[in-house]
Amino acid sequence: MGLRLKFNLVLLGVFALGFVVSGVISWNLLQRNARDEVVRNAELLLEAALAVRGYTVAQITPHLNEKLAQVFLPQTVPAYAATETLNQVRKKYPDYSYKEATLNPTNPRDRAVEWENDVVTAFRNRSELKELIGERSTPTGRSLYVARPIQVTNPACLACHSVPDAAPASLLKLYGRNNGFGWQHNEIIGAQVVSVPMTLPVANADRAFYTFMLSLAVVFIAVFAALNAMLSWIIIRPIASMSAAADKVSVGDFTIAEFSEQGKDEISVLAASFNRMRRSLQQAMKIIEG
Repeated sequence: MGLRLKFNLVLLGVFALGFVVSGVISWNLLQRNARDEVVRNAELLLEAALAVRGYTVAQITPHLNEKLAQVFLPQTVPAYAATETLNQVRKKYPDYSYKEATLNPTNPRDRAVEWENDVVTAFRNRSELKELIGERSTPTGRSLYVARPIQVTNPACLACHSVPDAAPASLLKLYGRNNGFGWQHNEIIGAQVVSVPMTLPVANADRAFYTFMLSLAVVFIAVFAALNAMLSWIIIRPIASMSAAADKVSVGDFTIAEFSEQGKDEISVLAASFNRMRRSLQQAMKIIEG
């Protein structure tokens, strides 16, 4: 096995190991960054919903109390206001969604579907759980959701959700007597759920990964070619010349020129040693012949 082949095999082995390790690390890092970006977007959307809820309670509902005594206005309900506001966002970004998924909602559109039931159940079974992040498959691709529990912490809410007879007649007229009742104080009755598509961030991460790996391969090919050229020019060619010269000297052919001894590297030292050996052997041959 030649020196060049040994060198190239070692170099290929080192590159293959480095390529795999770099690929695994960069893939995990890019995917984690993509997921973190999606989580930030989801939490931002959730905070926007909370801001709408707070604004509705503090600055909208108090000015309509007299009106509410005569007619129920769903627009004054924080959950309704937040849902409607973010539904406007969905007109431009339909893959984003916000829902106050409730097990027994007043408004039927808020009723939790199967996977949302699992989220609400997780909150009900683990009171210490304040946020839940997960992924699910949708017709448009992977989607990440961030959910927070909806808990009845304000006793005033029970005025509309304890029993139908205690609820405003205007509310019963709009939604009936079968929805949104039987809630208990401090009960977790649902979850605020924001869903954000992962398709674009993951695609960007994949594109960055393939670009990085391609660049790494191109750099290796360039380094591989440069190292082979240096190996050939600096090591293999001088050694091959010395090997051929040694063969001629071994049969008494001293007509070859001496090698250059310029430089202080190992090849120059070897050339100097070879030249001394050649001169010594030539002198010895003259003595024997004489």
